[in-house]
Parts: sequence; structure tokens; C-alpha cells
Amino acid sequence: MRFRDRRQAGGELAEKLRSRQSEGALPDPVVLALPRGGVAVGREVARALGAPLDVLVVRKIGAPFQEELGVGAMAGDEVPLLDEHTLRHLGLSEAALAPVIERERAELRRRERLYRQGRPAPDLRGRTAIVVDDGLATGSTARAALRYVRRQAPERVVLAAPVCSPEAAELMRAEADEVICLHQPAAFMAVGLWYENFDQLTDQDVLEALHVQL
Repeated sequence: MRFRDRRQAGGELAEKLRSRQSEGALPDPVVLALPRGGVAVGREVARALGAPLDVLVVRKIGAPFQEELGVGAMAGDEVPLLDEHTLRHLGLSEAALAPVIERERAELRRRERLYRQGRPAPDLRGRTAIVVDDGLATGSTARAALRYVRRQAPERVVLAAPVCSPEAAELMRAEADEVICLHQPAAFMAVGLWYENFDQLTDQDVLEALHVQL
């Protein structure tokens, strides 16, 4: 099973979430999309649920010698959530990650300022927070996002994605009240493999998606 693009994936995910909403499982929802890719998916979900769409900026922390190798993630002003097992395996200390963390924190704040345009973050107290991404590989960024959201005191926390590795989906069940993932291929490899069109989105794409919901 492959999705044509993020819009189609978001539409299919939205159908599943609409079903859960009709069952009363998603009271007073707010959709929090992880930019950039998750915003295109989250827009379709927000439309279907009649819910506000906002962003939750999370940054992956990569190994200093290989940025694509994630060793942790951070959200908001929270202390970075690091994968201690991976750090030990790579022989890395937290001190060695300090320059990477500083750089990613700066990018996180830049994106928050740009995407919010002065708007405050939504008040999640007593609401159903639906965290949406375009896919989960290791789940490191999703875990940081969910823990950040949980501290905002929502009534329920739901993680929703079109495609996930089985391992990441299982790990996230310890973090969210409900995990909704349409496709969990055993031979996962990478999120982009499960999309025919997986073009990288821009900041402008994110701003346009958010404007649709304002």
C-alpha cells in the first residue's frame, strides 16, 4: 500500500478519525501537525473533523557526524529527549551534542515565530489533542511531541499518522491514549518509500496550510 501524496494520505486518515469522532472518542479536538510534512496531512484531518489546525514544532537531534542519524528530539522549551541507548552505542556524551542542540533550538524558535505570526499556542486543557505527522520511522520526534503535549493537560492525546513502522507504533502506545496508524509495513525502511510523491514542503507551504484554517 502506497499513498499518492500527503493530501490523499491525510484524506484516508481523516476518514478513520471521523469514524472515531462519530463514536464520541474525540471530544473538542484540536489538530497539532508536525511541520513541515505533517501539516499537509493535518490539514485534511482538521477539515474533516471541523477542528482548528495548529503546528507543533519538533526538531530531531542528529549525531554530530551524521545528521540524519537521530539521537533525540526536542519540542518547545523542553529539555531535549535523548536516546540514551543510542548515545552509549555511538560513544557520544550530552556535552558533545551541545552545538547540535543549540542549532536545532534556534531553528525550532525560528519556525515557531514564522508559523505562529504572533498567535499564541492553543490552550489544550480539557481538549482532545490530535498529534499528526506524515509517518513515523523511529518515533523519536513523535515521542518528544507527545510528552510536550501531555504536559499541557489535554483530556486525551491521540497520535495519528498514515504510515508507521510497527516498532514505532508500539512504542507510541505508551505515550498516547490512542495511536491511529493506517499502514504498518513490516519492511518499513523509510517514510518516503510509502508515498509516490514525497516532495519536501517549504515554510510557505506550511503558512498557506495554516491560513486555510484561520
